[in-house]
Amino acid sequence: MKPDLQNSFVADMQKSQITVRREFDAPKDMVWECYTKSDLLDRWFAPEPFTAQTKSMDFRPGGHWLFAMVSPDGDKHWSRFDYETIDPKDGFTAQDAFSDEDGNINRDMPVSTWEVTFDDRSSRTLVQIVTTYDSPEAVDQVVQMGMEEGIKATLAQLERLLKTMS
Repeated sequence: MKPDLQNSFVADMQKSQITVRREFDAPKDMVWECYTKSDLLDRWFAPEPFTAQTKSMDFRPGGHWLFAMVSPDGDKHWSRFDYETIDPKDGFTAQDAFSDEDGNINRDMPVSTWEVTFDDRSSRTLVQIVTTYDSPEAVDQVVQMGMEEGIKATLAQLERLLKTMS
């Protein structure tokens, strides 16, 4: 990552939010495609050595993305994004939850709402992810589970993918 590109992770317990800001040296259209097409998401949306595997995706308001993060030994950890709003190439909101392979949400784990925005910065793109949880305890739980390290490693995968697409 170039040293002048933004890269931050802030947990705000009072607001029950995590805000991630990550700037990429790639055009907005390309970054948007990487967030909205399952074949591209499968190439980056997991921290190494995990990989992502899409079971189904319907990128539209009311649609969902059901996928697994697959460990090197084949264990699958399922998640589900339910898309609420989509503003093409500018952002989307979605509910994010741990699930089973059929998409049934695990209510014993934190559920969050993601607001993802894409800001065109000439030849660069700033992605901001504001993740809102029901409580500060839920934020603490995902932070303790390694959310900061995981999201930074995942976004590093996206950076590598974008370099191959340029």
